[in-house]
This record gives sequence, structure tokens and C-alpha cells, in this order.
Amino acid sequence: MVRLGLIGDNIKRSKSPLLHRLAGGLCGLEVAYEPLIPADMGMDFETVFAFCQNEGFAGINITYPYKETVFSRLVIEDPRVRAIGACNTVLFREGGPFGLNTDYTGFMTAIRMALGGHKPGVVAMAGAGGVGKAAAFGIAELGASELRIFDMDSGKANALADALRASGTAMKVTVAASIDEAVEGTDGLVNCTPLGMDGIPGTAIPRRLIPGRRWAFDAVYTPVDTQFLMDARAEGVTPISGYELFFNQGVDAFRAFTGREVDAVALRAALQAEEAKAAA
Repeated sequence: MVRLGLIGDNIKRSKSPLLHRLAGGLCGLEVAYEPLIPADMGMDFETVFAFCQNEGFAGINITYPYKETVFSRLVIEDPRVRAIGACNTVLFREGGPFGLNTDYTGFMTAIRMALGGHKPGVVAMAGAGGVGKAAAFGIAELGASELRIFDMDSGKANALADALRASGTAMKVTVAASIDEAVEGTDGLVNCTPLGMDGIPGTAIPRRLIPGRRWAFDAVYTPVDTQFLMDARAEGVTPISGYELFFNQGVDAFRAFTGREVDAVALRAALQAEEAKAAA
């Protein structure tokens, strides 16, 4: 039995438990994957994290709003993850807990697949929190020429811009005073805010700003069809669902948790079959 879990505040509809249980089955492993919502457990984040560390969990995923909170509690071996300053995957091993960022790797896989080898161009990104940090470093690694960051908290946007510049990226990095300023003249749009999630309606990038862009990515995947992506599709812009980030980061996290390489094609088919059953 491999015991795993997910700590987050708005995860009742998360597909992560299903993904990891199915991946385990494909690899001949029995996997238990528990959703852990601190408020519902009557605990704060620190207490839930300690519970996982002490109760035999092999590892956990971390999602909104704890990806930055957890960072200082972890051993971070990858210098790129240290630069990102956020973790979504934790391994409980001797000498640990160890922190990884499969949002970073999963994001790059999702964008590469969608763009078919083309570079991202000039990109505007809304949101400089945990997933925004991973996406920003992924955008740099993918060879974007410029990234414009907008966050309602300008301090977070400036801190991310400074971290990117300190990493030595050749990508131009600017902080925008408004989303309108960020989007003008861009090729790609990225939403890394929680706007559009179940229970958090709205969109960080209004439809009026979308025409003329080439691609649009939304980190939100519950629901898959967010307002932002429906607007992008309606304007003839290539939409890239947060489901692709979810799926690819999950494959990477499962590998880290178990040391097993799941067949991604078979896993996607199994997930789709289960989702179709649930919708019937």
C-alpha cells in the first residue's frame, strides 16, 4: 500500500485521487490517496502536514493556497525549484521531507504539446502565486522572448520578476500595472489566479483583451471549460486547458512518489473512461 494525499482548500472535485489510484493499478500497486482539507479537519496547515509526515504517508501533493507556505519546511535539492520558491509535491523519506515542483515540469509538457514545438513568444501572465511561479520559470525555459506579470499584489509580481532575473534567464521580464497593460501586443495569455475555479467565479483576463492572441492557458481545471478558455475559443485563440497541467504534473508526481513510470496513454484513457462513467 502506497499512502498519498493532497492538502488544499478547494479540492472536493479534484481528480488527483483518481489519477493516482489508476496509475497505481496500471503499475501493479495499491494506492490510497486522501484529500486533506485543513478547515474540514479542524486543523491548520502545519498540523495536517505533520499528520502526514508522522502517519506513514509516502508523499503528498500541495495545492492552493499552500504551495509557498510549505516551502520553508522542505529540503530542496533542485536549484530551479529553490529559485521558484514553491512546491506542489513532497516526499517523506529519510533526511526529508523533500520538495519538488511537478507543476513546473507538467506545465512545460502541456505547453510544448499544444504549441507543437513553436516558442511561446511574448506572454502575459495573471497571478504570481505558487503555480504562477512554476509557470513563469517554465515559460522562460520554453524560450519565450518576454514575460509580463500582473498580480493584484504588486509585491508578489515584483518578487517573481526579481527571481526570474536572478536565475539568469535571457527572457525579458516586466511587471505590469494592469492586466490591460500586460496583454497589449502579446502572443500568449496565462491565467495562474484561482479565478474561474468552482466556487470562485470570474476571469482574470477579460474577453475584450483576447482577440489577436495566439494561445491561452488556464491553470484552473475544475471546471475544464473555464470562462477564460471559453472566451479564448470563441475568439479563435488556441485554448490550453489546465487539465493538461494537472495530468502531466500528476504523471511526474507519481513517478517521484513510487519510482514507477506509468504508461501515460493508458492512464489518460483510464481517466477518461472513469470520468465518462461518473458523468453518465
